[in-house]
Amino acid sequence: MRRSALLLAATLAVPAMAAPPKVPSATAEAQVLELSKQSIALRSVQGGGNRTIDVAKLYKTALLGAGWAEKDIEITPVDDTAYLVATWQGSDPKLKPLIISGHMDVVEANPKDWTRDPFTPVVENGYLYGRGASDQKFSEILAMVGLMELRKGGFKPKRTIIIAFSGDEETTMKTGRILADRFADADMVLNTDGSGGALDEATGKPLYWTWDGAEKTYVDIQLEVTNAGGHSSAPRAENAIAQLSQALARIGDYRFKAEQNPLTKAYFEKAAQFESDPKLAAAMRAFAANVNDEAAVATLRTSTGYVGKVGTTCVPTMVHGGHAVNALPQRATANVNCRVFPGHTRAQIIAELEKVAGVPEVKFTDVTGETATESNASPMRPDYLAAVDKAMAAAWPKVPVIPAQSSGASDSMWYRAKGVPSYGISPIFIKDSDDFSHGLNERVELRNIRPGLIYYFSLLPALSK
Repeated sequence: MRRSALLLAATLAVPAMAAPPKVPSATAEAQVLELSKQSIALRSVQGGGNRTIDVAKLYKTALLGAGWAEKDIEITPVDDTAYLVATWQGSDPKLKPLIISGHMDVVEANPKDWTRDPFTPVVENGYLYGRGASDQKFSEILAMVGLMELRKGGFKPKRTIIIAFSGDEETTMKTGRILADRFADADMVLNTDGSGGALDEATGKPLYWTWDGAEKTYVDIQLEVTNAGGHSSAPRAENAIAQLSQALARIGDYRFKAEQNPLTKAYFEKAAQFESDPKLAAAMRAFAANVNDEAAVATLRTSTGYVGKVGTTCVPTMVHGGHAVNALPQRATANVNCRVFPGHTRAQIIAELEKVAGVPEVKFTDVTGETATESNASPMRPDYLAAVDKAMAAAWPKVPVIPAQSSGASDSMWYRAKGVPSYGISPIFIKDSDDFSHGLNERVELRNIRPGLIYYFSLLPALSK
């Protein structure tokens, strides 16, 4: 055989799918649904009978079938749960790894309260029902299958890609901290538990998609007043309940200084066009232009959708006091829950609340424990921005992309606290009326599967170069 013919034969021997696939196969789409159903059926809830480790084993089996070796997949038990690490070694060991984050546990659900059993997956009218459908087994499986399809198709990343799924994000978040400590040298984290697209309630058409680059810090603060007590027939100037009530009333009336960062500024600028209330839309634009616009801030604070986006919030959530109906209270306590704007420590917020309360007898104690930490916003990295814009354009053409800051908590905070950029990147679109995360009859539309895989076929190769 001549040399040219040999070269041609060698070329034909190279896998045809060395480049990332553009369109998912029917087999890949079916696998997303099947794995989601199998995962939902595993009750991965904290406590007795926790099956999070079985979810990890389910994922491991799928990854082994897609080309991962046994030695590259770890399932590590921790207390009653477990975490999963699956490594796809890149061709350039000098590059820092790309982390795909998610969590395998779910919030508890009582079957008696649901229309359908929460741990029996049901497909009905284009929806998948079950605990974990939207938060967040379906989402992480979508990313995992996307990665599996890339590997089966012959794509080879330069940067090592690591799947790092925690097992207690909904409770103690211990495994999330462990994973962040282990991968503190990562280049970037793509968190499948965050962001998402909005669908029009009437038409079902996609309106816009947001990605999360920051989140507020969760804080629980105990307020406590103790007195000597005594007979209720002989009132005294000091009354634990009255003193605590005075402090709580002042805290309830207090508004922290309005703040913004590049993420929230961009959010208000871009999301204003989708706000149906003209007054709120005008306030969003005004606030984006001037963080000190008091009228705009006051208007935004009247909306439950925006009040948490303009700064730190602290609200009393629980109160306990007294020990007998005919006795002066010896002790009164309350919990104040805060969601702190990035850039502040818990100690700073507690100190500010102590001044606001103005009652020296009230003792303030941070009782958050190790379930949360402060973290700064992730940078708006040009490589990330370009990658998500391109990926979303491939999956949902002409849908606006908007950066956002989450008011909730996720495993991203542990990475950001280590200085590792973490972004909420789920491509799932949902109507507000279908959002039942942590609630009854949780569900997700199955039409998310195909565009979701297309999205990952673009995003993962772009960020693993």
